Amino acid sequence: MYPGRFWAALGSGEASNEHITGDRWPRKEVRNARLRECVDIIRAMLRGEEVSHDGLVTVDRARLWTRPQTVPPLVGAACSEATARWCAEWADGLITVNAPRETLRRIVDAYRSAGGAGRLHLQMHLSWAPDLGTAQEIAHDQWRTNVHGPPASWDLDSAELFDNVSEHVSPDRVAESVNISDDLGRHAAWLQECADLGFDAIMLHHVGKEQSAFIDAFGAEVLPQLDVTRPPAAVAEGVR
Repeated sequence: MYPGRFWAALGSGEASNEHITGDRWPRKEVRNARLRECVDIIRAMLRGEEVSHDGLVTVDRARLWTRPQTVPPLVGAACSEATARWCAEWADGLITVNAPRETLRRIVDAYRSAGGAGRLHLQMHLSWAPDLGTAQEIAHDQWRTNVHGPPASWDLDSAELFDNVSEHVSPDRVAESVNISDDLGRHAAWLQECADLGFDAIMLHHVGKEQSAFIDAFGAEVLPQLDVTRPPAAVAEGVR
């Protein structure tokens, strides 16, 4: 439906999504190996091949009868330098989420130095409101369950567990994972910093429930401030 726009971000999974199958939850290295098998299977099917496979996943004579004219990129999802280097072996690009700028720089460098090619994508979590207190309240209400890094973010398998471990998460802790400000100029500066790290696409993720005011404000006052002429540079190409 959207020629040239579709791409798939592939990661090793999260128990909260996958426990529904009833299978055991594998170790990280097993999940990575499983993902790598799946990448090869997907690529073979996109080439028009009939695929049978017996390994960590089982496939019996799978075939895509209707294939896209342009093969969509298979983008690796990484939140660490080690995973970014591993993704460079097979991925058509990289996606990560916002983190301290030095952490992002190391992830980008790890991917590129290992030979990783393709576009670099960043999902930036943010909270904006016309006043700072409201922006902080929105972030704490909506995102305090999402500040836990690996392995907790991989291994917790229910919404109830995420609520339990997040009961005492402070607003300051949330601010380490979400860019929170009522100042649109500050948000523009954060975006420019990330663009200058070499990201080709930045997806803006306002963590609040109400999106209309955010879309209007960022479309009118934030995106036009970005300087996309400085190398390396990127533009926030989507408000999601």
